[in-house]
Amino acid sequence: MHQQRMIFLHSSDELYGADRILLELLVALPPGTDAEVWLPTDLKHPARPLCERLHADGRTVRHVDLPIMRRAYQTPSGLVGLTRRAESLRRELRRADPHSVYCTTSAAFLCAPVARLAGVPRVFGHVQEIWSRADRAVLGALATACHELLVISQAVRVSLPARLQSRTTALLNATEAPREVVPLTDHSGSLTFVIASRWNGWKGYPTLLRAWDLADSPGRLIILGGPPPSGDRVDVPRLVAELDRPDSVTLVGEVDDSSSYLTDADVVLVPSDRPEPFGLVAIEAFARARPVIASAAGGLLEIVTHAENGWLFPVGDADALARVLLTLSRPQVTTAGIAARRTFEDRFTIGRLRDEWRQAVFGSQLN
Repeated sequence: MHQQRMIFLHSSDELYGADRILLELLVALPPGTDAEVWLPTDLKHPARPLCERLHADGRTVRHVDLPIMRRAYQTPSGLVGLTRRAESLRRELRRADPHSVYCTTSAAFLCAPVARLAGVPRVFGHVQEIWSRADRAVLGALATACHELLVISQAVRVSLPARLQSRTTALLNATEAPREVVPLTDHSGSLTFVIASRWNGWKGYPTLLRAWDLADSPGRLIILGGPPPSGDRVDVPRLVAELDRPDSVTLVGEVDDSSSYLTDADVVLVPSDRPEPFGLVAIEAFARARPVIASAAGGLLEIVTHAENGWLFPVGDADALARVLLTLSRPQVTTAGIAARRTFEDRFTIGRLRDEWRQAVFGSQLN
């Protein structure tokens, strides 16, 4: 057995929230840890951005038939495929003989009992999603195979079955501070709003763009991101084209690094139509002293304080969002941005995440 070999089983090859957190956990590994990242083979992402970033960082990456749970596999043939991939993973883990396996998202939790069957001594699960009732039934059973469970917010913790909640360690996400913070006092003119997320059905694009029309296009809107490789998606370009003033919106699409766009923003938008497990882009905005307008649910309630470091509106309420957009002035935004940066420094620094994660996962081994 490789006493210090740790294998991270990850469910996607993109550069959104969970992908970026994986990169941070790898940086936090104690010296001497032999880490590998195993990525799935079932979805083709043309750019493979996470894989490219991992290689650039000198990480060991393998593409393996992982039994990643996706909605598309909730069919007889899909279940057969998951079974085949689970057996393939068991064989691969037996050959690799790691000391620990880390399931980085709930979608990878079928890998947990497989790892136990392969004789892996320590199995970790990182819950970065809010579980539905159906999730609690299925994922709750699989999660019992994990020796340790980490959750990214209180909203995530309370969505788990009661029997699991007491076994979890809360580990709030974090982000790297930018080298330089450009103060909002350097900005002028109409406000610039930025949204950066996958174009999933629940990320709130219809709500936002309805509100944008209702507020008579109250500035400049920049949209980053793109459609997910699978699952429910929104045709964002079509929604933009149907606006009264489509020229007020700039569709950028997917980018490797959103930092410059967040810096150019006056306000960052997270208008999700269902509770966010956390909302990583919100603290990325805070790190740059940019306030956030967010839907009032899930992990965002643990980040955004209304009228202090941002503004909240009821989930899915385009009228309420429009009212927020219409009431903002540049002085209000600048003041909220200062408070946002203070919140980041108090609660969401990357050093705090790395220290707490090392302690939760390695504990006494650090002494």
